Amino acid sequence: MKSLKTKITSLLLVLPILFMNAQGEMKADEGYSPKIGLMVYMLEDLKDRITEQVKDLDQSQTDFLYDANANSIGSLIMHLVSTESYYQTMTLEDREWTKEELKKFGIAGEINEKVKSILKDKPISFYLDLWDQVRKKTLKLLKTKDDDWFASNIEEGLNYHYIWYHVMEHSANHMGQIATIKNRLPK
Repeated sequence: MKSLKTKITSLLLVLPILFMNAQGEMKADEGYSPKIGLMVYMLEDLKDRITEQVKDLDQSQTDFLYDANANSIGSLIMHLVSTESYYQTMTLEDREWTKEELKKFGIAGEINEKVKSILKDKPISFYLDLWDQVRKKTLKLLKTKDDDWFASNIEEGLNYHYIWYHVMEHSANHMGQIATIKNRLPK
């Protein structure tokens, strides 16, 4: 028979996991088909978590480069905006970017030296406001789609679900980079 101390220790180890599962339950956002609603939940969760990390950065922190090969937090946020805008246009509107959209969003599709020199001296709110605009349109357009569309093959082995999963995983990847940059900010 387990001792009281062992039982209490086991309970203390299990309770946080049970609590986390109750708090971390993913629910499809209302107004969307079930699978799209679940993807929307995850996209919104990641965007909220990234925004929370960066919303209070000052200009020097937004533009900070910890070495010559690094990206700034501002350029990474703009890269996320660019990625979402690109896939939004391609998958939800079934078209290419216009010249204006290419000029506005295409700059951060690939972050290189030229892009880094342009994406600076803008407050974090500039990038977050653009992301809000793009996300608002994404959410509106996703409401017009259903799970059959989401699962439909674009080509062998590639469907819209996978593409939007890529947008989500892209955000998660750069959220980690943003956290690393924040840890290296001068104190």
